[in-house]
Parts: sequence; structure tokens; C-alpha cells
Amino acid sequence: MLDILVYEERQQTAAGEAGPCLEYLLQHKILETLCTLGKAEYPPGMRQQVFQFFSKVLAQVQHPLLHYLNVHRPVQKLLRLGGTVPGSQTEKEEVQFTTVLCSKIQQDPALLTYILEGKKIVSRKKSSKEPITLPREAASIQDKDHPHSKSPDLSPCKAQALTAQLPAETEEPDGGVGESNLITSLIGLCKSKKGRVALKAQENLLLLVSVASQAAATYLVHSSPCCPAIVEHLCQLYQSMPTFLDPADIAALEGISWRLPSAPSDEASFPGKEALAAFLGWFDYCDHLITEAHVVVADALAKAVAEKLFMEILQPHLLHVSEQSVLTSTALLTAMLRQLRSPALLREAVAFLLGADPQPAAPEDGPRTLCAHLIGHCDHLSDEISITTLRLFEELLQKPHEQVLRSLVLCNLEGRHYVARGSPEPESYEDTLDLEEDPYFTDGFLNSSFQPSAKPPPAPATNSDGKTAVTEIVNSFLCLVPEEAKTSAFLEETGYDTYVHDAYGLFQECSSRVSPWGWPLGPTPLDPHEPERPFFEGHFLRMLFDRMSRILEQPYSLNLQVTSVLSRLALFPHPLIHEYLLDPYINLAPGCRSLFSVLVRVIGDLMQRIQRVPQFPGKLLLVRKQLMGQVPGEQLDHQTLLQGVVVLEEFCKELAAIAFVKFPPHSPHLHLSPPQEGHV
Repeated sequence: MLDILVYEERQQTAAGEAGPCLEYLLQHKILETLCTLGKAEYPPGMRQQVFQFFSKVLAQVQHPLLHYLNVHRPVQKLLRLGGTVPGSQTEKEEVQFTTVLCSKIQQDPALLTYILEGKKIVSRKKSSKEPITLPREAASIQDKDHPHSKSPDLSPCKAQALTAQLPAETEEPDGGVGESNLITSLIGLCKSKKGRVALKAQENLLLLVSVASQAAATYLVHSSPCCPAIVEHLCQLYQSMPTFLDPADIAALEGISWRLPSAPSDEASFPGKEALAAFLGWFDYCDHLITEAHVVVADALAKAVAEKLFMEILQPHLLHVSEQSVLTSTALLTAMLRQLRSPALLREAVAFLLGADPQPAAPEDGPRTLCAHLIGHCDHLSDEISITTLRLFEELLQKPHEQVLRSLVLCNLEGRHYVARGSPEPESYEDTLDLEEDPYFTDGFLNSSFQPSAKPPPAPATNSDGKTAVTEIVNSFLCLVPEEAKTSAFLEETGYDTYVHDAYGLFQECSSRVSPWGWPLGPTPLDPHEPERPFFEGHFLRMLFDRMSRILEQPYSLNLQVTSVLSRLALFPHPLIHEYLLDPYINLAPGCRSLFSVLVRVIGDLMQRIQRVPQFPGKLLLVRKQLMGQVPGEQLDHQTLLQGVVVLEEFCKELAAIAFVKFPPHSPHLHLSPPQEGHV
């Protein structure tokens, strides 16, 4: 039959005409008969042959067959046979059949509506007794006397006879609009255990949601089970994972792609690894769908993920009293953020985590929002929960969404109420230069607030006095830790050059990410006569500063995570962030603290503790060698304190490097010669 139909079409002189063989196929409902035999599996193996025949006919016959009701109807029946039984013997043939349908829809997006309508359109045709072509084809019917018209049955009597003989199957309830159609068939095939079948089905579904037609995309969202079915499978995969998963295992399972959802086999296995890989693979697929889909479909799918997965499933777990539930859900959310690329889903994730409208917080505000609860988890009694939640915020800070910075930090720094009003000269810190004579404060660079009549600050990279300013900032951080508490010089690995190199790459990446946001180049000058107002750094910075102030008492891994988050924050090229986190010489208002003032207090505490630790320099050097893996790790007295000192020294070098690359002494940034440790 196929050979005859293809041969006949090639012999046709007029393009777009249906030959007598094609007319016979349609009038005598041969496709309906084949479909019935395929459903009954009579003879055995017939279903496989029917799928293959339909695929080849639709692919090789150029005439637009899908517009005919006598083709459309058996296609719908065949779709209802596919993708419904997991592990079906005809999965390969089913996915080939859906591939042909999707390619036809790609060529003509208007077909999508008719393919998805399924029984709904058949019932409508039956009740109205319309001809057997679908609406689009009916509009282009040629002269009814033409023997090879596009509509092979133009006689009203014939049309009534054909539409009156619809099989009883079309009367069966469908369980909702659009059920058991191309979408559900594809999603059923996406769940196949056969990797190639599942991948091909996913590619077909991706093709379907990326159709260019606005009307088709709107129909896909409002009149098909597309978004609910995709998200339902995502939620099922989430709930099929074990309730206990080690955050370290979740973090280690990187590089999960929907094209290759299983992790490399040579990695260490752990309970629930396969289920975790399946979930992250499908989440990556959803993210990819949202990226590639028509904007109407993308927004609807992103909202469905936010509502069903984030709000209904994840949020109760994040707020649960069970520490294990909090730990696992936070680690999973971090893994999802790491994979997230689509702008629409990122927007929903940020709104879920931080709320829709950031407002400056007050110190007495309780944890009324999810964000406030998560910030509270960063200062949890369980160090593991604190570390895992800090990782979540570090991942969030790397996402290209301006609201993250605005909600967590900038909405509290705007107005610069941390700077003392009415005093043009800054107060001196202990053991620092006489700032009144310091050129850093006379040229107005980054400190225009101290000189009310000063001109706007020039660009740091081209300012002739900029070198002095950067020199003082870098030296302030490098010289902050006293010599008796430094050990890196003894190992001939100062690490400062490495920090400058790493900071340069991270700063370039961060700057390119935030460049569309139009941040100002310098802070807004202050009016010295403006009355002082209470300043609150916000719950996020307060938590980080509180954690930083306890660096000598906290576990090593927790200290690493706290300093890592602060470093990420310091890299952002916003003048308020630079001033508040990296300027040691800002004139703080009474009762305010900055990152540098917190570090100064920690150093003061350290100097007192050193006196109570016998053989402090030797023990500190030994602990550093242990952390570097040069000597076996043995338990020492005051080990937490000693490890905290090592982290403190490295963190100060890292901050100095960040300040150096953000405002280098020479322009351009290339060919910088980093200063040696302790001096510039």
C-alpha cells in the first residue's frame, strides 16, 4: 500500500491533488481498520506493523493527510495506544510515530491544535455532520466537480454517511480535555527505561513546546495537559527519592544533564543515587524546556514548577522541625539552583526564596518569610544545617538576577546610614595612619562623603592618586593579622599571588554578569547636615558578621563557608558593597559595624587568647601543615582556635586581593604585578 501511494503521488501532474488510491484509502477507512487490528493485536505483532505503516505513510506521502478526519481519527486512536503501558514492546515504533507527528507540526504549527484536540474535535464533527476535512483544509477545498480534489468526499450524503459511522470508541470518556493525546503519549515515552526511546521522546516534546505560533502555544498551555503532566512527573521523581540523602553526596553529583541523566559509573555509589540522578536529570530537562519554549509556554511551565514543586513540596520540608528534612531539602534546592539556567524559572525561584518586593528590614523583625527562616538556618545549632544553608546562599549570589543582591544586601545599605554625618574627617582606627594627612582622604576617591564640597569622585582606574588608595586598603587587610599569628611565610607559600589571580577571574565573571543592571560608579555624596538615622545592616549581613565574629570558636568547615560567602559578596562591583565591606577607613556612625571593624575585634580577641596557649607559634604551624596535608592529622589542644587563626589569615589575604583587582593601581587590568605580602 505504501509503495502504491508513494508511486501514485510521484506520477501526479498537479501538485497537491489526491490520487484515486489515496481517495480509496480515505473513503474506505483502511487506516481505521488497521488501527482496530493494531489495538486488538490481531494477528500477534500487528500493533508494531501498524505504528510503522502510519509513520511511513505520514512521512513519505507529501499530501497533507492530517487535515482529513479519516486520517486524524485513527491517528488519535493510535496515540491512545502509545505511551500508556510502561515497558511496552512497541516503544521504539511509538516514538518514531510521535517523531513524524512532531516534525509535521513543526512545518505547520497550526496543526498542533487539531492534533491535540483529539476526541473533542471528533465529537464536534459528529454532532455537526461537517465534511470529513478539518477546518484548515476545508478552507482550501477546490472545485467539487474536480475528480482529484483535496477533499476526496465532497458529497454531503457521503460526508454524513462517513461521519455517522464513527466507532463507539469516540464516545468513551476521556477524563478531561486533551487527555490521552500526543502530549501524554510523549510524556509516557519519556519515562521509558530504554535510554534512546526516552531521549527521543524528550527531544520531540522539546520540539513541540518551541513552536513559533502564538495561538498554538496558548492552546498548549490552556487546553492541554502539557505543563501539569511535565511538573507532575518532576514531583513524582522528587518524592521517590529517599528522605535521607547526605548533602555531600548531593553536592558531589554534578554534571547531571537531561541528555545523560545517569552519573558516571566510576563514581562512588550511595543509596538513592539513581533516584537523585533521575530527578536532577528531569529538572534539567524542565529548565531546558523553559529556555527553548515559546514565551507563553515557558512562563506557564515555570509558574507550575514554582507552585507544585517549590511551594507545595519544598517549602514545608525547608520549614520542617526535623533537622534531616531541612538538611536534605536545602541541599537539593542548592543542586537545583546550580543547574538552573532559564530566566523564567530563575525569576520564579528568586521570588520563592526572597519574596516579590524587597524592603529594608528592622532588627526586631521576626522570621516571617521563607528567606528570614533560611537566614536563621545559617546560624543554626546544627553546624551541618548552617553550612548547607550558607552553600544555598552562595549559589544564589552567583545567579544573574539583580533582586538577589537588592533583597539580601543593597536595600539596607542604600542611604549610607552607616556613615557618620556632620563630621568631615574620619575617626582614626587604632595603630593606623593619621588619616587627616592621608592622600586617600584628600582626593575624594571613594570617600566624597568626608569632603562635602569635593568634586564627584573620579574613576578609580585612571586616578593618579588611586594607587595610594588601593595601597592603603590592601595593606590594611594584609597587616591586620599580627606577625605572631601568621604562618604562611614559614612554608614559602604565601598564596597572595594565587588569590590575586583567582580574584581577577571571579571579578571579571561577576562584572560581566551584573553589567546590564546599570549600577552607579560611585556612592551618592552625603549631606553632612542630614540628621543621623538608625542603621541596620539587614538580617543577612548581620548573620554573616555574627558568624565572622565567632571565627575563633567555630569548626573549620563552617569558617570556610562563611568566608566564602563574604568573598562572593565583596566581589560585586557596587560602590556601596565596596565601601561597606572593603573600605577600612569609612567613618562609621555610632553603633554601626563594618566587615573591617568586625575583623579588628576578632584580632583583639585573638591577641588575648594567644597569651593562654602555650607554644602557640609551633602549634599553629603544625595545624597549618595538617590542613595542607603535609603531616598526619592528630588532635591538639585549642585546635578549633588554631584552625580559626589560619582561616583568618587566608581570608584577610583574599580580601586584599579582591580590593586590589577591583580597583587596580594601573589601567588597564592586564599585566598587573601583585604586591608582595605585607607591603605593596
